[in-house]
Amino acid sequence: MIDKVLEIVLVDDHAVVRMGFRLLLESSPRLKVVAELDSGEAINQYCNTNKPDVIIIDISMPGMGGLEAIRRIKAKNPQLKVLVFTMHESNAFVEQALEAGADGYVVKNNAAKVLLDAVLAVASGKTWVDPALAHRVSSRQHDGRQGELGTLSRREFQIFCKYAEGRTTQEIANDLSLSIKTVSNYQTQIKEKLNAHSTADLVRIAITHGVISV
Repeated sequence: MIDKVLEIVLVDDHAVVRMGFRLLLESSPRLKVVAELDSGEAINQYCNTNKPDVIIIDISMPGMGGLEAIRRIKAKNPQLKVLVFTMHESNAFVEQALEAGADGYVVKNNAAKVLLDAVLAVASGKTWVDPALAHRVSSRQHDGRQGELGTLSRREFQIFCKYAEGRTTQEIANDLSLSIKTVSNYQTQIKEKLNAHSTADLVRIAITHGVISV
């Protein structure tokens, strides 16, 4: 049972989105938003000196992005609770977020109904997946198309998403603090696993799986 006011940090690169969800969260006397940040880099720096109860973070942001941010936060502070809130409903994103260390996953379109419950759940040590997605995630083995992306490692999936968003090899290398050669090697591995012959093929696969929208 949680008997204190929980300190929440919101991480999203859109100020209007942060403002809306801040109002929603602070409608509960049990929650207080103590910071709003706009990037994975910012939340990692923040966590060097601060220990909020729950970090609510989007996945799709410029720079390192949400998945890499979660991985780094959890590597340094595994006790911190991280709740993803995102537009992405693809099983692949849910699985990658949980693998990176997220404690919960909420779809923004459903957040008004479930966000408060999700925050309280992860703060109490539970794993919480949006009910709109939980059944599909639990039965992923029956979904062959999602299984295709399931062949990618965490890093490969991360780089796959960035290529699909139109990022160049140099930009991805800068975002993830990797060498250009390393990123190029990952691109080759990704194409082989997905039977893709070009970046355009990667974009088509991303659209098919709901990784990016058109």
